[in-house]
Amino acid sequence: MVRPMPSPEQPSNSKPLAVGDRVAYSRRFLRSVGAFTGDMPHARGEVAKLTPLGETTLADVDWKNAELPPRVNVANLCRVGDAEFHE
Repeated sequence: MVRPMPSPEQPSNSKPLAVGDRVAYSRRFLRSVGAFTGDMPHARGEVAKLTPLGETTLADVDWKNAELPPRVNVANLCRVGDAEFHE
């Protein structure tokens, strides 16, 4: 049996994001850009569409907030409630 290579964008212990998932920016990403206050750390949204772009996958996210970018690299997101969300 051939196993797929783990994606560098998703931790190997989590399943990939899917349309309809509730997401937030991952704590790792927020720390990397110094976003400790404001809208980004508190943002919650729903994945409306996933678009593969080479080795990257972009998620169209309905944030319910016009100030946040609607298209986000899945590497910068986590599913609300997953371990990465609570770290």
